[in-house]
Amino acid sequence: MELLELAEKIRAACLRAADAAYEDAGIQGLCEEGRWEAAIGAVRSLDLRPLLDSPVARPTPSREEAHDTEA
Repeated sequence: MELLELAEKIRAACLRAADAAYEDAGIQGLCEEGRWEAAIGAVRSLDLRPLLDSPVARPTPSREEAHDTEA
């Protein structure tokens, strides 16, 4: 996976977590400031390991590395 693709997946996960926390806080009756704090807290506590451990996040060998393993 390209580094940019991984970064996009991380950004998307952060946005989903923030949006869900913001909406949940609104349902619970929190004010705007409380909803914002909940959203930021969700992003801070987001576990990124599943994204980093996925096969998609593993680096693709460079041409030189691939050539070295074939020899």
